[in-house]
Amino acid sequence: MNRTTLSLIAAAAALAAVTGFAAATAPGGDGDSAKAAARLPVERSSLLCPAPSTSDLAETAYTSYTPVSQGSGSSGKAALSPATRELTDGAGSGKGKADKPVLSPLKPGSPVAGEASGAESPALVGSADGSLAPGWTVQQTTEVAAGTGRGLLGVNCSAPDTDFWFPGASTAKERSDYIHLTNPDDSAAVVDVQLYGAKGAIKSDVGEGIQVQPHSSVPVLLSTLTDKPQTNITLHVTARSGRVAAAVLAADDKLGGDWLPASADPAGTVVLPGIPKDATSVRLVAFTPGDNDADLKVQLASPTGRITPAGHESLHVKSGMTAAVDLGDVTRGEAGSLVLTPTGDSAPVVAALRVVRGKGDDQESAFIPATRPVGARATVADNRAKGSTLSLTAPGAAGTVKVTASAGTEGGTPVTKTYTVKGGTTMSVRPPVPAGLKGAYALTVEQVSGGEVYGSRMLDVPDADVPGVPMFTVQTLPDDRGTVSVPHADQDLSVLQK
Repeated sequence: MNRTTLSLIAAAAALAAVTGFAAATAPGGDGDSAKAAARLPVERSSLLCPAPSTSDLAETAYTSYTPVSQGSGSSGKAALSPATRELTDGAGSGKGKADKPVLSPLKPGSPVAGEASGAESPALVGSADGSLAPGWTVQQTTEVAAGTGRGLLGVNCSAPDTDFWFPGASTAKERSDYIHLTNPDDSAAVVDVQLYGAKGAIKSDVGEGIQVQPHSSVPVLLSTLTDKPQTNITLHVTARSGRVAAAVLAADDKLGGDWLPASADPAGTVVLPGIPKDATSVRLVAFTPGDNDADLKVQLASPTGRITPAGHESLHVKSGMTAAVDLGDVTRGEAGSLVLTPTGDSAPVVAALRVVRGKGDDQESAFIPATRPVGARATVADNRAKGSTLSLTAPGAAGTVKVTASAGTEGGTPVTKTYTVKGGTTMSVRPPVPAGLKGAYALTVEQVSGGEVYGSRMLDVPDADVPGVPMFTVQTLPDDRGTVSVPHADQDLSVLQK
């Protein structure tokens, strides 16, 4: 093999390891060649956390964790720092600043925590490399004691990308929904925000060409993008240039608030795991971005098997139009997960749930977007000694997962437990807690065998400063994509081409 070929292979391997983007199998490639590709830990990760709240009463905790990855080396560094420049609703720019990191993780397997208070807390931009990069996870958890959007607001800080779908957003009068756009790079990003309602695309020139300056964050109030309030909309965020992280902060006058993360990519079958057993109201919002309609079978994966909600057996989603249906107290005292499957020739969809707990003036809401399966490994940080509930769903065949509770941020010994989820069911459990726990800890879920398993974690704070309100938030558990497929030196690079 000549020197040029060797250089090309080395360059491709390095690029795959740094970017963290690769397929588990090479599409269209020879089976033996695809198997020859090794899976190696990524060497660099980026995470961005949106500005947590506009309330002076907000108290925010950040918890960072990187699981131990075989083959990732013995050294690495990571830091999560304030964005250097903060903007307001896309107009004007603030002064540059270089603050100290909020978090500086030291080694895999050891979670660390940080704090922020009040309305001036900025968005955070972070990167990790070496042994701290594979599976790096940061949870942002905010308690707001009063006002619009009061409640427990939780979000997994996310990697930058160029395309996002948010079914479940709203421009209704009782809602104040902001899309937060954060740019981690050294050049400006240009972003388009398009809204889709029950009758299709909502015309607006205001959402086009939003500039997000380098290392900065822009919050955009969705109701300023349209003259006509709509209860259920789907938000599409695309970056014309550059890349951003995106998340919707949804605040309701009566139902509290939480973060609405992006849905998984459009798919024929979608899974929305972890509806609380005491949910008093569940709303499903779905959208199909293609040219064809979607016809979906609606089923609840309960603890005993799949059931069809009475009166909501199916959902028809017209192309380019947002469909919404109120499922009421669909779980009826038993935790469950919603599974949408295509009937006939159905187009791919994106979807999300808004779930409500409590009654009357003591209601609180959270969101569950469609998500990817747990896959090789998934992690969620900021678990407490009390208040964490783990939901695991196997929509097809039974699946077995291993759940590891890390040490705490201030001490504790990791513990591991294995769960087998029966096919078509949802298992809701109190997860293992580290022995001698002090502080918060992380949960890592790994697929061991069997069919695909989907998961989510509900965190509730029973001793919060809002008496009677069930303060809670839900985070899904998608595969962390902490490894990439890298060809061996004797492998044809064409197997990695798409």
